[in-house]
Amino acid sequence: MTLSSEELYSQSAALPYFIDSEGVKVVLITSRKRHRWIIPKGDIEADMTAWDSAAKEAWEEAGVEGVIAAEILGTYQHQKWDSICTVQVFPLVVTQLHPKWLEDQERKRRVVTMAKAIKLVEMESLRQILGKLEVWLQPYP
Repeated sequence: MTLSSEELYSQSAALPYFIDSEGVKVVLITSRKRHRWIIPKGDIEADMTAWDSAAKEAWEEAGVEGVIAAEILGTYQHQKWDSICTVQVFPLVVTQLHPKWLEDQERKRRVVTMAKAIKLVEMESLRQILGKLEVWLQPYP
């Protein structure tokens, strides 16, 4: 089956993280319908870059603010609304984790180690991107 361009669309996602004494921690949220652990994502706003749009989603869906990279960490695809959606993932270093946020009544939020995040996330392609973050964070040789 070949999909037309109308059936293919893009979203952007933020991978919120910070580093503490236990190492790299990531912020996960639940999806609205199936309550699976995911990262904040949404449609790319027409007047915004993909990374700025991802940062906006991180605030709305997870209550995090931070500095987002303009560099794509990876992409994954998922089925949505009878079409294929390609999601660009941008790392976001968390500077503030708010106790209240726009979607706090609709989603759960967890701050977990990378190992725990990889266990909680069901989608294999997203787990692979999570695994790339620690490599991305390493200084150049």
